[in-house]
Amino acid sequence: MDWSFSRRGLLHGAAVVGGAAVAGIVDRASVSAAPLDRLRQKPGWVVGKLTGAQAVAESLRQECVGCVFGIPGAQENELWDEFKARGVPYLLVAHEFAAACMADGAARATGRPGVLCVVPGPGVTNALTGLGEALLDSSPIVAIVGDVANGDKYRPFQVHSLDTVALLKPVTKCVYPVADVRQIPGAVRQAFRTAAAGEPGPVAVVIPFNLLIDQADFNCPPPADPGLPFDEAAFTKAVALLSDRHRRVGIYAGAGCQDASDQLAAVAELLQAPVATSVSGKGVVSDAHPLAVGWGYGPHASEVAERAFKPDPLHPLRSGVDTLLAIGVKFSEVSTGFYGDPRPRHVVHVDANANNLGKIMAADVCVHADAGLFLGRLLACADSLRRPLDGLLQARIRALKADQNRALCAVPARACGIDPLGLVGALRRQLPEDGLLFTDVTAAEHLAAEYFRVGRPRTYFNPVDNQAMGWSVPAAIGAQRACIGRAVAALVGDGCFLMAMQELSTAAREGLPVKWFILDDHAYHYMQALQKPAYRRTTATVLAKLDYRALAQGFGVGYLEVDRLDALDATVAAAFQTVGPVLVRVATDYGDRKIRWIEAVRERFIVDLTPAQKTRFLTRASMRAVGHQAND
Repeated sequence: MDWSFSRRGLLHGAAVVGGAAVAGIVDRASVSAAPLDRLRQKPGWVVGKLTGAQAVAESLRQECVGCVFGIPGAQENELWDEFKARGVPYLLVAHEFAAACMADGAARATGRPGVLCVVPGPGVTNALTGLGEALLDSSPIVAIVGDVANGDKYRPFQVHSLDTVALLKPVTKCVYPVADVRQIPGAVRQAFRTAAAGEPGPVAVVIPFNLLIDQADFNCPPPADPGLPFDEAAFTKAVALLSDRHRRVGIYAGAGCQDASDQLAAVAELLQAPVATSVSGKGVVSDAHPLAVGWGYGPHASEVAERAFKPDPLHPLRSGVDTLLAIGVKFSEVSTGFYGDPRPRHVVHVDANANNLGKIMAADVCVHADAGLFLGRLLACADSLRRPLDGLLQARIRALKADQNRALCAVPARACGIDPLGLVGALRRQLPEDGLLFTDVTAAEHLAAEYFRVGRPRTYFNPVDNQAMGWSVPAAIGAQRACIGRAVAALVGDGCFLMAMQELSTAAREGLPVKWFILDDHAYHYMQALQKPAYRRTTATVLAKLDYRALAQGFGVGYLEVDRLDALDATVAAAFQTVGPVLVRVATDYGDRKIRWIEAVRERFIVDLTPAQKTRFLTRASMRAVGHQAND
């Protein structure tokens, strides 16, 4: 039986321990049907004579699952019936891609593992993209996946008989295949621990459908807490490096700091260090903090961050950041602008996943540690780390932010619609501080990352590393289901919207009041921005013009539209004041809007080309520039 973790899981030894706990969880010498008073004496345990489906449902109840997203099918009807019988909350989706994205959205918004339940075959393959996004973006998910019959019930050529475990391994931290009904509670509950431990990610439990109707006596305790990683020796080296007060420290924080926001701000103040974040890390420090500088720190990211990390031109004797403290973050392609972050003289890299340390950005010290634990330990070393208040640095950051705010307030009117930066500003003005904003794979995602101010952790979300188009449409629904009473909005390109728009029917049926703002320019503008400079034409980027009003009416959601900048704030405000889900069409005109990420990545791409490749690109572009080329 394969209990091993995939390449992005925890250490192999932890997997073996977890697998052993799962496989050996039943005390066969003492198993008996448990009366109710025995159950009360063992809070958190799964006990009694239960079917496999009842054992799954009871395990989810013990984990206090807020909602299971998915679609029932032949292999799991028994299980879904038990969800209803035992009061396990569930939500029917329109497509299994959305089930994974909704579980992901709920997980990111709450910090607790989201749950989906799908059948094998097409149920699994439809969910793979969403699971892959959760894996690469470090989001904890537990997938309960049915499978074809096993053991003496196995038959060749069963419906949906793809290799479920093999399909799931590349997009999960770990797959627990269940071979015996008695393993079910242990496998399900271990999956929750594994999903949240170390670097979070998706975990799958695969259960053949015949086991759901098998029955056994259970006496299963909750799994042990795996604990938090912490490398004491490496921590000591990090403190020694950071204690040199001649070094100017800058902090680069990622999603691993989402639950350590206060400690992060305190450490920044201790070191008088500007704090930049990855895209996934937006919100781990409030943008209102005097040392917060936005996302990234290279030419692709926030201009405030890039300039704050560099030497101050008004004070030539003051050096820029020469020591980078990277915490709970991966130097991924998107967040580094195609690996364009400059390397300071010294780097300390801290992460809960040892496999992330020192990758892309070479580090002087690699600390395998939980971000919150590391930051707490740094605060305990305050006397050796403390710098005096750096008034010049904070004044410079304040001035840079003021320049950024003026740019946000000076969005030009466009001839054929609204500059998307105008929508970013209107969303920030109208969305409550504790409201949640989901962005999608659109050129405007980079504008939002730079200009949308975030004041709290777990309020800004983006499909960063798998770049799954359409992700935000269902992810926002999952977050709204988990965060009843809070405002939830999604900033979506029209191309992304086409990928998952059927989920508007889910929101309408459930009365979940998500507000979707669709940037409608009838094109894959992102691809056009990448294609046109390189090829002097665009290919396969023009979309159909849709009747969004009729579409919203058909799905049963509210509808608003806006095509003038001077009406934008009022329309956005009206959307949030409208009861129920609302689709807002925003006629969009990018005009000559430059996007730092795209410009910087294009330059990085050119630098990466060989001389022969550069010649070929330039020759082709020159020939097309003087010829007559169709636009698309």
